[in-house]
Amino acid sequence: MKRREFLQSGAALVIGFRFGSAQTQQKQRINPFNAWVKIDEQGFVTLTVARSEIGQGVRGSLPMILAEELEVDWKKIKVEQASTLPDVYGEQDTGGSGSVASTWLPLRRAGAAAREMLVSAAAEKWDVGRETCVARNGEVTHGPAKWRLTYGELAAAASKLPIPNLETVPLKNPDEFHIIGSAVPKPDVPLKVGGRAVYGMDVKVPGMLYAVVARCPTFSGKVKSFNADKAMAMPGVRHVVEIEPVVQGAHTAGGIAVVADTTWAALEARKALEIEWDLGPAAHESTEVLWQQFRELADKPGKVIKNEGEAPPNVAKTVEAIYETPFLAHATMEPMNCTAHVRENSAEIWAPTQSPDWNRDLVARVAGLPPESVNVHTTLSGGGFGRRYQSDFAVEATQISKATGKPIKVVWTREDDMQHDFYRQATYHKMTGALDANGKPVSWNHRSVTTSIRVFWDPPDKVRPERQELGVAQENLYGIPHFQLEYAPAASYVPRAWWRSVSASFNGYIVEGFIDEMAAAAGADPVAFRTALLASQKNKDASRLLGVLRLAATKANWGEKLPAGRGRGVACVASFDSYIAQVADVTIRPDGNLRVDRVVCAIDCGRAVDPDGVRAQMEGGIVYGLTAALYGEITIENGAVKESNFDGYPMLRIKDMPRVEVHIVPSTEDPTGTGEPAVPVIAPAVCNAIYGATGKRVRRLPIRLA
Repeated sequence: MKRREFLQSGAALVIGFRFGSAQTQQKQRINPFNAWVKIDEQGFVTLTVARSEIGQGVRGSLPMILAEELEVDWKKIKVEQASTLPDVYGEQDTGGSGSVASTWLPLRRAGAAAREMLVSAAAEKWDVGRETCVARNGEVTHGPAKWRLTYGELAAAASKLPIPNLETVPLKNPDEFHIIGSAVPKPDVPLKVGGRAVYGMDVKVPGMLYAVVARCPTFSGKVKSFNADKAMAMPGVRHVVEIEPVVQGAHTAGGIAVVADTTWAALEARKALEIEWDLGPAAHESTEVLWQQFRELADKPGKVIKNEGEAPPNVAKTVEAIYETPFLAHATMEPMNCTAHVRENSAEIWAPTQSPDWNRDLVARVAGLPPESVNVHTTLSGGGFGRRYQSDFAVEATQISKATGKPIKVVWTREDDMQHDFYRQATYHKMTGALDANGKPVSWNHRSVTTSIRVFWDPPDKVRPERQELGVAQENLYGIPHFQLEYAPAASYVPRAWWRSVSASFNGYIVEGFIDEMAAAAGADPVAFRTALLASQKNKDASRLLGVLRLAATKANWGEKLPAGRGRGVACVASFDSYIAQVADVTIRPDGNLRVDRVVCAIDCGRAVDPDGVRAQMEGGIVYGLTAALYGEITIENGAVKESNFDGYPMLRIKDMPRVEVHIVPSTEDPTGTGEPAVPVIAPAVCNAIYGATGKRVRRLPIRLA
């Protein structure tokens, strides 16, 4: 059957469309159709998408775009998770705050194409001109005669018509939008509220057993010996299996898996394994040793990444500072888990994942199967933050299922999750700036040292260590005449990968902390200092960043006098093609402790498809970033993570949550990212507020005032 015959078969109208540019599709050599719209005889519209729902709300925002162009009754919208078929759906990763941005135009075109086909079908039925027919709210009407047909009544006829060219199909005038930019009930909320939503932890399949894995506490360590007898003698225990580390593409730790009838039985038996570990070469690593390495690397020139302008021969004032940020864990509320069933000729996994196609390929390799024989069911995720990009938990489940011949659910405890994460990089930054006699910055030198992500993941001959380490640190949005950025990677065995907002999470803190220091050295108001610099730059990025800076400052009543013990700080960062400014109000209590009272956030993310979702993302990003700024620190001792649970790695509690105000800049620009951009702004805003209250700079996170 040819593709067009398939698309036009049956009583339903089905349209396939692609995400991303034609050039991207050609480069990746994938089928151009990677999403589907189906309208059935009852008029229900099902959108099948290959993006994971990890709490960011894509099951609301994406169908809103489709429904707007399709002119469908919102109550008739359904969302279906795509099967993991890269040849059909293309790359299915979810991250980079790109779900709405990458699907904005394709979804509009798909909705418009379906709308045009339905209008044409109605016009043919009535034998009238198309121009006399109007699509609205799930039906087509013929004005003069007041005839009307529902989309369900038209679907079969429309499916026989040619699909319009998606590149040229007419789109609605944005002035006529009534779903985009409004508040609508989200299709998945009733499932979540009613406890019917299926997360990874909820998966149950016939004959399933439960497994936990004992992993070496030190990174790169291995099993030397173990005794399975005591564990096997315990009630409910079925198997004890040694699994090997899988390095390429997964970086699993390996270890000893205990398989039982219940998770509890497996956990209890794991304690009885009597494992002796070969701690490996990482056993000497510690936070103290790593920081000494940072200092040594920062004291000598690194690789020059950017060098603009000439260093001024004479300056009026020099500003110097050292900034430091620690390793951070993702700490998703739902720890890692995966259910796998490996059969002789096929495999299935059920996983809360951000990268189902990556999972599919690795599961196939471990199971010894062709990728097309592996079916990945993507469930809802209880938080992602980049952690669920990894495939280690899926690989473990696959190894255990293959060894036992049973469907296996691997469950990680909080301690497993905290001590075997892929951590946000630890970083060290040597900053030097200079001002002229008028208090204008004329020189900026940033020497960055980090535990590079790419050094950990890439083959030695392919490593470009600075990639994914610099980001916003490279953008000279303030237009400083001499701008130099250097980089050096630090050696570490600690696994690291993408943490919400990746390098922007620490570079936003460094850049906005140091620009505040330069403002203070110039004797200038922090908002006025930034405003003058951004206003002098004649480019779109600086203009949009200036817009959110002014909006946040206005809404926060910047400039009003605050009582003793209180401070107000500002920061603004452009990341993920969005522009965010935040103003934080803090109180230093008599006991010296810090209270963040209020955060005013302004965002320019282009057209806000789902304003409620944008606000939720800003609030969530502020919580996540504030948690890291106040408490987040993973420390290494003898090659292992010292923290094991929320007692040593605390989260922000409700009682400590500041009031948050979110202001969205009205825009006609295409939508941009909202999932991550709030995170990099909150730490510098709070630290700059602390300086306003105390006159002391916070240059190392987490914040310690004592």
